[in-house]
Amino acid sequence: MSSRAIIALLDRIAAESIELHSIMVVRQGHIIAEGWWAPYSAERPHLLYSLTKSFTSMAVGMVIVDGLLSLDDRVVDVLPEHVPADVSEQGRRLTVHHLLSMTAGHAGDSLGEAWELEPDDLVKGFLRVPFTEPEGTRHTYDNATTFILARMVERVTGRGLPEFLDERLFTPMGIESPEWDRVASGLAFGFHGLHLTTEAVAAFGELLLRGGRWGDQQLVPREWVELATRQQVETLPVDDEWATADFLCGYGYQVWMSRHGYFGNGAFGQQCIVVPEHDLVIAVTSALDERQPIPGIFWDHLLPGPVDPADDELLAERLKQLSIAPVSGAPGRSAKATVDASAADSALPAGTAVVVEAVDGGWLLELGAWPAIEVGHGEWRESSPLGRAVVASGAWQGETFVGKLYVIPTPHHVRLQLDAATGIATATWNGVPLTGPNLELLIQSPLMTRPDVA
Repeated sequence: MSSRAIIALLDRIAAESIELHSIMVVRQGHIIAEGWWAPYSAERPHLLYSLTKSFTSMAVGMVIVDGLLSLDDRVVDVLPEHVPADVSEQGRRLTVHHLLSMTAGHAGDSLGEAWELEPDDLVKGFLRVPFTEPEGTRHTYDNATTFILARMVERVTGRGLPEFLDERLFTPMGIESPEWDRVASGLAFGFHGLHLTTEAVAAFGELLLRGGRWGDQQLVPREWVELATRQQVETLPVDDEWATADFLCGYGYQVWMSRHGYFGNGAFGQQCIVVPEHDLVIAVTSALDERQPIPGIFWDHLLPGPVDPADDELLAERLKQLSIAPVSGAPGRSAKATVDASAADSALPAGTAVVVEAVDGGWLLELGAWPAIEVGHGEWRESSPLGRAVVASGAWQGETFVGKLYVIPTPHHVRLQLDAATGIATATWNGVPLTGPNLELLIQSPLMTRPDVA
């Protein structure tokens, strides 16, 4: 694979202001390129959002091959206490296959409506949401299907999904203590919430590429990997901007088919891309918006081509220099303000007191009654005010203090602006977290959100 082509990809990423946090390219079992955009780094786990679904699928496959579950098992039989009294006949017919392929028959993602209908029982709420299509006929991306699959795995194994995957997958692969975001009761979402390093995501791609084999261990049965990564249903064109060509190639079992191979996908561009034809795995973490879809950008650069070893050193040097620039501007000065939360999805509640106190090399930022957040001038500084790491940089730009606060285990950051003249501050997201705009919630560890689910 051409090092110059990878350099061209990095040039394009910079030119198009695409915010990648990491990339790892593995060809024929060897890492040929890896890089992290500082302040992100190799040792930090990153929130994978819906890429988590592909891991849940492997757990389902293992219990199926263990004989504890089957593709034809019905939700109402495995989780009978979660069945509403007035469940429809279609609800009674839904099977593991329908959940894995997201062909339950809902008009759209049922998650929000299901939680509103049954705040204490998402499975029951899912079965109460009206069906608009016959089961098995139409793919509709539906987060609740994966939540139910996680509960089915837990029912037949008697273990939590994280504990099951730790024993059967992560520990044998040398992946230590993955973090999981959870619902209020402590259950893992299953459809999102797993945090892994880029290397662990790439290792998962290698596991799939090798048919579930890791070293001399067959961790996931080969027949399941082949089934899960094969098209089970067509994906239909929709209005969403992210539905580019690579999302219209079909869907397997919690895995997307692609123009080249297949991939697991998470919101804001968390991807594990596997291209068996070229013995290639690409792992990416990022903070993309809907106008910057991947994996399409990679096909122009990362498919194998002519090699010139003279370019290798140029690539190695380029990868060492990857970074997100700190905020530019002047140092010094302290100030106070109050948050104006009139803008949609403010990261902080209206009226929150904001204090910027100048210290050597930066500032201490106080947001309400939280412990102070360290903010660097011309550099990134790290602190953990409520559990999760926040890496921040700031500067004065005229009469306005501008700070960027990266919740470093996630794709998200907050842009804080404090107007010294008016005493008004605003706090806006680069992309609103799918668990809501509350910054305080996102920086707690572990993140636990949404209603309690029995």
